[in-house]
Amino acid sequence: MAKPRVAIVAGLRTPFCKQASAYQDMTALDLGRIVVRELLERSGVPPHAVQQLVFGQVVPSVNAPNIAREIVLGTELPRDIEAYSVSRACATSYQAAACVAEAIEVGQIDCGIAGGADSASVVPITVTRRLQKALLLASKARSVPERLKAFQGLSPADLLPEPPSPTEPSTGLTMGESAEKMAKENRISRADQDAIAHRSHSRAAAAWADGRFGEEVTPVYVPPKYDVVVEDNVIRRDSDPASYGKLKPAFDRRHGTITAGNSSPLTDGAAAVLLMSEEKARAEGLEVLGTIRSFAFAALDPDGQMLMGPAYATPKALDRAGVTLKDLTLVDMHEAFAAQVLSNLQAFSSRTFAEEQLGRAAPLGEVDMDRFNVSGGSIAIGHPFAATGARQLTQTLRELKRRGGGLALCTACAAGGLGSAFVLEAA
Repeated sequence: MAKPRVAIVAGLRTPFCKQASAYQDMTALDLGRIVVRELLERSGVPPHAVQQLVFGQVVPSVNAPNIAREIVLGTELPRDIEAYSVSRACATSYQAAACVAEAIEVGQIDCGIAGGADSASVVPITVTRRLQKALLLASKARSVPERLKAFQGLSPADLLPEPPSPTEPSTGLTMGESAEKMAKENRISRADQDAIAHRSHSRAAAAWADGRFGEEVTPVYVPPKYDVVVEDNVIRRDSDPASYGKLKPAFDRRHGTITAGNSSPLTDGAAAVLLMSEEKARAEGLEVLGTIRSFAFAALDPDGQMLMGPAYATPKALDRAGVTLKDLTLVDMHEAFAAQVLSNLQAFSSRTFAEEQLGRAAPLGEVDMDRFNVSGGSIAIGHPFAATGARQLTQTLRELKRRGGGLALCTACAAGGLGSAFVLEAA
């Protein structure tokens, strides 16, 4: 039997806001609940029609480790809906969408919600291992002297809090250092990186100015005063090409080319998509944004070029969809760093990369930049890790419909040497 086609019926996100700004007192769960509640309201799909919710976050939450289940319990969704959380670093909401899509394809469900949320403002702050051990011993002590003895030998340094580590456990490098490594090895110039950043900001600013983003972003009312946030607050609406060259390198101070200007910022936000079998959506008279033609994930050794995931996942997704790069109307690639974007585009068109890394006789080809990240990307819009994939899916399908249809690729790199790619078809 043929698998049912999976349709994306609706998609929505919050405005994306820079760390420690508008959402500094809101958790990922707060943002996730807001976007799911509003997504249902706008879609017209009754809560009882949703049979599964898969959601993720990358920055862990101590108080709500299963964000998916807590979203169900904190919204109008029936409490008996199956819900579970996933994490695939920056491809987390791609993974969530894949999980729901697979459940629809095998007939387990015919309607589900996928998405992700992250807060770079509300993060778990831990203590040192020596202090952890002392606190544990003290909690088991039966007398005051025993409790005091548990803390003997601790130094002042042992009492300092420890923020989440920004480094990859396997490589010891931060994402920025990995991007710097790629820029050097692929000979990506500072000028080209800054040009990508300026392009991203200019196009995102235009998307807000002409109303494109207004259709896919819900206002957020921030307690306790309920100030309203209606737009992303990272975008440079007066982006000036000359200003990027004035910024100092962030990771390699002497010879580096990665700066705050050509990198995605730490960001808070949430995004979600509503998926259904296309047959059910049509029967219910619902508008369909588009369908998922195929998807693929990839992994590579992070000791190499860690952020090359799109170059490995995209060929798989295109093959599964039975299309080539030339068949695509749009290409949307997550912009972790401009150097990562340019490195992947370089690999797409490289015969050497195709032969040596992919075992393919020919490269994917050159990407037409008039069809690439046409409404800006993560450098300008922001990057709440778990929300970016769902943001890309919604943004790209809406743009396809505005252009009269066609096929599109959405792809992202992710920490740990991971990558994802989805081929979408406008309804």
